[in-house]
Amino acid sequence: LRSSCRRWGGLVQAEGSLRLSCAASGFTFDDYAIGWFRQAPGKEREGVSCITSSDGDTYYSDSVKGRFTISSDKAKNTVYLQIHSLKPEDTAVYSCAAGVKTPGFHLCSAYGLYYGMDYWGKGTQVTVSS
Repeated sequence: LRSSCRRWGGLVQAEGSLRLSCAASGFTFDDYAIGWFRQAPGKEREGVSCITSSDGDTYYSDSVKGRFTISSDKAKNTVYLQIHSLKPEDTAVYSCAAGVKTPGFHLCSAYGLYYGMDYWGKGTQVTVSS
């Protein structure tokens, strides 16, 4: 898994937008759920969003609902996390992870993000200035 960041609108300032990408090689997203996580300095890692491309199931934590949008491009084997209305408190290292789909286990949920991820990508630093 390889995560990267593309900024829209220039500098990452508060109220701006950016898009994070998570690209996979060696496996197809249809067999996995892809989660996005962030960890701010001194805080625990937080699962913020998830998508299962095969059925379109998505999840957003309460802290990001309404500002974050997760999507997938199967042809590119890439999942995106679009962030709008950036806030200084969004400053964190963002990383993506993949969890193998298992019957009866709902990966795209707070519980699934915490316990169900199997493969992790390296993080991308996002810093939002006020």
